Amino acid sequence: MKRAKVFTGSPWEPLVGYCRAIRVGNRIEVAGTTAMKDGVVIGVDNPYEQTRYILQTVEKALQELGAQMSDVVRTRMFVTDISKWTEIGKAHGEFFQHVQPVATMVEVKGLIDPLLMIEIEVEAELDQQ
Repeated sequence: MKRAKVFTGSPWEPLVGYCRAIRVGNRIEVAGTTAMKDGVVIGVDNPYEQTRYILQTVEKALQELGAQMSDVVRTRMFVTDISKWTEIGKAHGEFFQHVQPVATMVEVKGLIDPLLMIEIEVEAELDQQ
């Protein structure tokens, strides 16, 4: 089955050997995405802004593969401070209030940069065509 891929230019994509998002058939998987742009963390000390930035990045990747946020069926949120869940949840809700995918939020020890507070993975499923 043909694979369509999206790359965002992250320095880690070629180094680690991955793409931002991949579409195989009607299924789209979006890699763990953080609030980093050109090596700079967006929204330092602001989990709400980091979450919004991440979901905007995810939305762009989905659109490049012919999908939209309403096609999302699962999100996985990895957070470094679970006490910030309401700020993260607020931003998540702004994108998914009407979509209501299944969602997981877990606290992790750390992410690739200590200024990052959240990383999100997304799965989407397009209607059969």
